[in-house]
Amino acid sequence: MLVLSSPSGAGKTSIARAILAEDDNISMSVSVTTRPRRPGEQEGVDYYFIDAARFEAMASAGALLEHANVFGNRYGTPRGPVDEALNAGRDVLFDIDWQGAKQIEESARGDLVKIFILPPSVGELEIRLRSRKRDPSDVVTKRMALAMEEINHWSEYDYVVVNAVLEDSIAQVSAILTAERLQRRRQTGLREFVNRLRERD
Repeated sequence: MLVLSSPSGAGKTSIARAILAEDDNISMSVSVTTRPRRPGEQEGVDYYFIDAARFEAMASAGALLEHANVFGNRYGTPRGPVDEALNAGRDVLFDIDWQGAKQIEESARGDLVKIFILPPSVGELEIRLRSRKRDPSDVVTKRMALAMEEINHWSEYDYVVVNAVLEDSIAQVSAILTAERLQRRRQTGLREFVNRLRERD
């Protein structure tokens, strides 16, 4: 499970999309949310859009790996699709905040890799948020205030990438993914492979 976290506007979604486009063995964990769908968003691709009652039912039943309240809306990761992907030998990419990462870590530390994406500067972060023209000015101001709190959690992550140049950041995250896959404990069947090599000697 590969977690990408960052303050809103730091670039984690762009990095995640690039990784998914270039790597066939990783799939995106699609979250459920109670917030309204934005123009251009697709059900089951960007989020699963559900009402508060259904969200609460899923949380109470333990059907969510993690969940959080952000700007008055609920977000959570359905457990079922993640378990199915992992059991099929596929990696799963998460675009979640530090709260969600912490919740997943409590139950799956050995199979979790966490990357925190930082903006090159606070000024650049604000420019990116405002240039998206997705949120009104007061929401951007709230996101900037929240960003400072989120940045305080950078040291809880395994890796930190400063997203100054998007292409460089994508390459760095891709390199982390490759290195983590090559760890001995994650290479299934390696012992049998080595034993077969020995037999040929």
